[in-house]
Amino acid sequence: MNAPVDFDPVKDAFAKPLDQIDVSDPQLYRDDIWYPYFARLRRDDPVHFCESSFMGPFWSVTKYRDIMQVELNHAAFSSSSTFGGITLRDRPAELELPMFIAMDPPKHDEQRKVVQPIVAPANLLRLQETIRERVGIILDGLPRNETFDWVDRVSIELTTSMLATLFDFPFEDRRKLTFWSDCATMDIRAGGYIDSEEKREEVFRECLGYFVKLWNERVNSPGADLVSMLAHGEATKNMTPREYLGNLILLIVGGNDTTRNSISGGVLFMSQNPREFQKLRDDPKLIDSAVPEIIRYQTPIAYMRRTAIADVEIGGKTIRKGEKVAMWYVSGNRDEEAIDRPNEFIIDRARPRQHLSFGFGIHRCVGNRLAELQLKLLWEEILRRFPAIEVVGPARRLYSSFVHGITHLPVRIPA
Repeated sequence: MNAPVDFDPVKDAFAKPLDQIDVSDPQLYRDDIWYPYFARLRRDDPVHFCESSFMGPFWSVTKYRDIMQVELNHAAFSSSSTFGGITLRDRPAELELPMFIAMDPPKHDEQRKVVQPIVAPANLLRLQETIRERVGIILDGLPRNETFDWVDRVSIELTTSMLATLFDFPFEDRRKLTFWSDCATMDIRAGGYIDSEEKREEVFRECLGYFVKLWNERVNSPGADLVSMLAHGEATKNMTPREYLGNLILLIVGGNDTTRNSISGGVLFMSQNPREFQKLRDDPKLIDSAVPEIIRYQTPIAYMRRTAIADVEIGGKTIRKGEKVAMWYVSGNRDEEAIDRPNEFIIDRARPRQHLSFGFGIHRCVGNRLAELQLKLLWEEILRRFPAIEVVGPARRLYSSFVHGITHLPVRIPA
């Protein structure tokens, strides 16, 4: 959809016939007009069938309680890449990309367990000093009284440097991780570098080649990094190259896109809600509840897909075996029946972690505590340094219905 200048998304969302609503349209997210379409679905058709979309027919589950029901029902809903994996885009069988998030138990559990130690509480404690040091270097290097892009200078730089640490990846090449992450999730219609699946596969081959060298080094000389864990883990040491690539892409995207977009979103939301920012300045202890509120409000992954492997009823609708189901976290996080005043950004919520941004159940984001830690330390250091961060222009957003992202955010820090 290319909306005219006087287009009113609220009017459109509530006037359009239900069978014409397609919330997988990336333009809704690039234009930041997704909200009313989900409000309409939650009100009138919470489990909604879209017969025609670029990615084929699919069901949308839009209410918090129904999303939870799908998340927890592994007997009826599969994440396996064999059935299509976690995105609505179906890949040809030869391009299937197995990764542990796109697996069902018990294989999912066995592979996930291999990388779990990297985010264990003891390791997060060890990483804390490194993260704070990196945050300090990045913030101290920012210009004053000059417009710059917060996404590039802070959000990307912090997340990609942390990913390089977790992989023990050559630091001078760290922006390759950002590039590979972007290419993995880029919509081929976005007009960017990835304009075909063949181009994406070229990038994947480059990524795999680089990481195979790291694997070969660490088979004989292991460290405490993610590549070493995969190379020596009982459930992962005999992976096929394609499976190794899949798990790398998962860890790169999971460690990059989600945290990056919450870092960007946090600055934008504080600018849009100056009373909340003042609350934080007056009481920095509120960072502990502000961080999950930022993550809820941004919802950096808009949805996850499941495929029905049996006929099942959700919200009064029968989903048939083989049909695609999108659990729209971006909608569940705005569900009035589950969250009080969900459309408001409130940093001192009583239950700030009651959100779906990390998923739920066995597939809950493995790095959720690391993401929260990075945001917490970032905001502690921001409050120590800057009385204000002024957003001086409109945010540019990603053309994607999967990664809910901000690509550019012009800001200025007063001297």
